[in-house]
Parts: sequence; structure tokens; C-alpha cells
Amino acid sequence: MQASTPQAVIVELCKLFYGLGWVTGTGGGISLREGGRVYMAPSGVQKERIVESDIYVMDEKGGVLEAPANTSLSPSECAPLFFKAFELRDAGAVIHSHGMEAMLVTLRHGERFACTQLEMIKGIEGHGFFDTLEVPIVDNTARERELADRMAAAIEAYPKSRAVLVRRHGVYIWGRDWVQAKTHAECYHYLFEASLRMAAMGVDAAETPAGGRALVHGGLDGEIIPKGGKP
Repeated sequence: MQASTPQAVIVELCKLFYGLGWVTGTGGGISLREGGRVYMAPSGVQKERIVESDIYVMDEKGGVLEAPANTSLSPSECAPLFFKAFELRDAGAVIHSHGMEAMLVTLRHGERFACTQLEMIKGIEGHGFFDTLEVPIVDNTARERELADRMAAAIEAYPKSRAVLVRRHGVYIWGRDWVQAKTHAECYHYLFEASLRMAAMGVDAAETPAGGRALVHGGLDGEIIPKGGKP
């Protein structure tokens, strides 16, 4: 990407995510945090058609510093949830996706999504191939901003996760900056879709393959130990 400002990055990413089916029908969104300021796409607009002057600039407490000249716009309905990731995980960027695979995977799981021994797990910070990746799932609400407390509780309960799924809705994904958040989003969407396709084949993505290793961390000096003890 050649974008030089946070506003330009958001515009480019929204166009990209629209093509991926993550922000269709005015849904979804993205917010960046840089230099003590938060940059956020507006709510209820065609994300692939926004321009840089449509982007809100806010302080880190949510106060509007710069508003679009178009007074019909309003800050993203996702704003309280974006700020939870900023506050609780020191995120530099948060992506909200309505990707079909993210919504469908919530119909197959209870309080969390899990998978193991899939290569793209390695694309999520803090995870390796033999780890079990978990993503909490919270139930949806009538208004997006009403999800903030549920998202905060899920973030605290699953400290290794870089995402929170919302049942019958979509997913929030974050990273230290927009590059990592985008990478995480691509990997999570891949893993969600892979688990759905595996289920159609009769394979549970959360089960350790026959002859494989299910690993836990916690040995001396960060040693990785197979579940059940030393080999």
C-alpha cells in the first residue's frame, strides 16, 4: 500500500475489504490509532466509496477533534468496541468484519472457536503450528455499541486471542498497527473458512490429528511439552 496518512490507509483498506466481502452493505469498519489520535471510518456508509475527508479524527477518550464536512455522517457504531481493544490490548488498529465465514463459524461453536495444527495459525501473534488457537464468541445485541461490555469481558478472559467473534454477526480483530491487524484478519478468516470446510468433510479442526502432537506451554525456559508428559 502506498497510502501516506491514516485517512488514506483507511480508505484503501475499506476498498480492499469490500472486495473480500468483509464490509458490504455499509457493515463493518476499521479504526487506526496513531500519535495519540484515533482515526475512524463513519457509520452507515458504503465503505468502498468513502474518501479521506469522511474520516473522523478523535482523541484517545473518544472526543471528536476533526469531523467530516458532510454533517450527515456520524462516527462508527463500532466506536466503543474499537476503544476496548485500544484500551485493553494497546491495539494500534482494529478491523470489524462481516465476512460470511466469520458469521457462519459462530453457529457451530459455543463460547469459543478453536482449531489446531493448521499452518495459518502461525500468522497470529503468540501462536505456533502445534498450539490450539481459541477465539471467544459473544452473543449479539440489537445495537452494536451495546456489545462493548461483552467484548471487554471476552478480551480479558482470552488474553492470547487477537479477535472476538460475535454470534450471527461477524468478528473484531486487532493488531499493534494496521499491518499486523490486516495480517491477523486474513489469517483468522482463512482459519474460520478452513474449519467450516473441514467440518463438511467430517474433520474437527480443534482435534489433534492422529499421530500428531497437542502441546502446552509452561516448561522450563519456555520449553514446549507434549500433553501427557515428556516424550
